Amino acid sequence: MEVAARIEEAGKEYKTGDTTIVALAPSTTVFNKGEVTLIVGPSGSGKTTLLSLLGCVIYPTTGNVWLGDTCVNHLSEAELAKIRLNEIGFVFQGFNLLAPLNALENVMQPLLLKGESRKVAKQKSLSIIRKFDMQSRVKNLPRNLSGGQQQRIAVARALVSDPKLILCDEPTASLDHKSAVLVMD
Repeated sequence: MEVAARIEEAGKEYKTGDTTIVALAPSTTVFNKGEVTLIVGPSGSGKTTLLSLLGCVIYPTTGNVWLGDTCVNHLSEAELAKIRLNEIGFVFQGFNLLAPLNALENVMQPLLLKGESRKVAKQKSLSIIRKFDMQSRVKNLPRNLSGGQQQRIAVARALVSDPKLILCDEPTASLDHKSAVLVMD
């Protein structure tokens, strides 16, 4: 099986004055392409920190983070931004939809940032939005969508560019059963 990502004794600590907070104890894990891996644990156990390490949002304090054959520990912010744009789809716990953009425009953003034409970005975005049964809401701003609808738009945005790695922080938390099944499919 081909490895999509792995962490090798990667951990994250934060220091405030004389206090060290261990957000994620050093851990080693492999994530294979084509597999779905669920990370479970109590609140504060490091799940979001692990996703942030894998998503190149933060650097580890210890150990190494690999995406494919690339160790990302010492890459510049510009290099990490390129990886996030081209290889990772991220569904954040708080959705992170852009408030002034409607649902369709939010889903289109990764494609536009990658240089797709507006026409192609719109076609691809509408196609995935239909899969989440959100076509009637494409012109709605995030504030005019329910939590579950915002979550479906956030998932559609993460998937629209067909990323190599999809990281979801509680992707079904705000969804009803039917919508949760759609997301997991």
